[in-house]
Amino acid sequence: MAFGSFDKGEHAPMAEINTTPLVDVMLVLLVVFIITAPLLTNAVKVDLPQAAAANFQDKPEAIRLTVKPDGSYFWNDAPVARDALAARFAAAAQANPQVELHLRADKSARYEYVAEALASAQQSGVSRIGFVTEAP
Repeated sequence: MAFGSFDKGEHAPMAEINTTPLVDVMLVLLVVFIITAPLLTNAVKVDLPQAAAANFQDKPEAIRLTVKPDGSYFWNDAPVARDALAARFAAAAQANPQVELHLRADKSARYEYVAEALASAQQSGVSRIGFVTEAP
């Protein structure tokens, strides 16, 4: 059946599917994929040479502070008085602003002793604090 017929006879409804919108959508999607496909590959393939070198690790000095159940403190395994903690923290923070505090507290140590050590470290400028635990 032709679209534009000149016969004046009976007019039957048009039964063909209009594919123009379907083709338009497919062409738009094709253009979108053609444009975005190069952007999806974000790595350039390069054959790099093989070389061996030592790993460089710039680790800041770490302070190991241990809190015993009786409230005694150990700075890098050496005993330290409670009153001297603030001065030691201040000296360590002044020598290296990125110094880390690794706090090891006995599980039966009172929270008061741990809180005093944390407060002293924070007031002295030590901002990188970590709690050391053991795996079960």
